[in-house]
Amino acid sequence: MDASAKIEPLSEELLLDLQRLSLDYFLQEANPENGLIPDRNREGAPASMAAVGMALTAYPICVARGFMSRGAARDRTLATLRFFHDSRQGPETDATGYKGFYYHFLDMKSGRRVWKCELSTIDTALLIAGVLAAGAFFQEDDEGEQEIRRLADALYRRVDWNWAQNGGAMVTHGWRPEKGFLRYRWEGFDEALILYVLGLGSPTHKLPPESYAAWLSSYRWKEIYGREFVYAGPLFIHQFSHIWIDFRGIRDAFMRARGSDYFENSRQATHVQREYAIRNPRGFKGYHANCWGITASDGPGRLTRRIDGVTRRFFDYRARGAPFGPDDGTLSPWAAAASLPFAPDIVLPALKHFHDLDLKNGNPYGFTASFNPTLETVDGRACGWTCADHVGINQGPIPLMIENHRTDFIWKLMRECPYIVDGLRSAGFTGGWL
Repeated sequence: MDASAKIEPLSEELLLDLQRLSLDYFLQEANPENGLIPDRNREGAPASMAAVGMALTAYPICVARGFMSRGAARDRTLATLRFFHDSRQGPETDATGYKGFYYHFLDMKSGRRVWKCELSTIDTALLIAGVLAAGAFFQEDDEGEQEIRRLADALYRRVDWNWAQNGGAMVTHGWRPEKGFLRYRWEGFDEALILYVLGLGSPTHKLPPESYAAWLSSYRWKEIYGREFVYAGPLFIHQFSHIWIDFRGIRDAFMRARGSDYFENSRQATHVQREYAIRNPRGFKGYHANCWGITASDGPGRLTRRIDGVTRRFFDYRARGAPFGPDDGTLSPWAAAASLPFAPDIVLPALKHFHDLDLKNGNPYGFTASFNPTLETVDGRACGWTCADHVGINQGPIPLMIENHRTDFIWKLMRECPYIVDGLRSAGFTGGWL
């Protein structure tokens, strides 16, 4: 079964239910006055910039699927874009952003920076990807949709990617008003593919081609379980940029040299995750061909337990990866779901298994964000420990990638965005739909 194959009725029903419940997170948890989306559905949680970008991308799908009227989606999108356009930009420690970038976490009501967090380049990139998706969707001539397009264009043009290079070739991870730029840069294969495409497509603060070449130079090409691909352990790295960009058949210099593309690369990474679960070298409970999905996620906490004669160490939030770890037996159903376009033949059975495990268990927004069968709980459920929270950036990829698998919805929108096209061409991509 390939990405264009017909979905069986049971699978289609499961996908529709999963998509609807996941979208409800953005419909129910948002602050309608400013469009901010909480990082997680926990009382007092701040807003997440990346989650807002996913929400802006989700509203058009809600319209297409009948979960939201076009007018309601327009009004929510306008509230969001107006907030970001008009919010305080400056070097002050309590601003909302600076140089067109935004802080990783903002207060849900005031929109001001919280926790002394960083001005995040990647979270801003994910936000801007959603901003551009909104501008691409709302193309009617009424005053509200015209304003959406104007604001989307202005927000994109304001991002100063050159400033974020801080004199180097590659873009830094971020900046804090107290200490300046963070020491790390986006280098090697990671979730910043979308960031570089956006930076290279900018008409105002365009990244030079050398920036992308420097990023490519530290890739790690590996062969694992007989499969060759650019390696990254957590699944989200192989997914986030693909929410907005259709990488099927288009190649940069690195991929041309290896006869692959980033879509195929993600397919290989997805199969490696499943094979790792089948082999289960660390002997965790529950891992098998239809139970896999290791990524950055919450975990049971910093615990050490003696289980079936083996001492197990568990972690809290960690960028888990396969096959080289870290791995403490924690799985993320959303990570499998977001790989649906790449490998539906192995993802659909996994989603059916997660459904049978009853990972919803009364949760309002679908599957739990993560679970750990190795760490048993007093209720004796087969899934073991489950995460108490739903997380915005875990919820978002589920309905967005389900829709890309079904209809290419977001990919079609973004193929018409001139900034995305310019960014890809500046990065050296050729072939396919380009």
